[in-house]
Amino acid sequence: MAKLTPYFYSENAREQAAFYIAALGGDIQHQMTYGDAPGMDKSLKDRIIHMAFTAAGVTFYIADTMHEPPGPSSGFDLSLEYLTEAEAQEAFANLSVGGTVVMPLEKQFWGSLFGRVKDKFGIKWQITTAAQS
Repeated sequence: MAKLTPYFYSENAREQAAFYIAALGGDIQHQMTYGDAPGMDKSLKDRIIHMAFTAAGVTFYIADTMHEPPGPSSGFDLSLEYLTEAEAQEAFANLSVGGTVVMPLEKQFWGSLFGRVKDKFGIKWQITTAAQS
């Protein structure tokens, strides 16, 4: 059995992680900088080589990209399902700050709220509530 953990590469890992923590609630679990790694260029010493953080109860990993610029998520979305409409609305509103609403968060024919947003870092999110039976 495997465990899936989204891993972001970022222009500014600290800023991006802080945004998700503020938007969704959570905290930094641990982090390492390039300065912690032996033999690294001293000019990189404060950049993030690896960080683990939680947001919305989910564990994410993030690092400052060093080899190529991060690209937008074009082939997938990250989906967060909430128990209550209030939680979903808050997450959607918070992730939308500085981003683009792809599909408004609205009640759908299957009975739950559903919406899509591309955040200010180019990550696409689906925010939904559990389907009503």
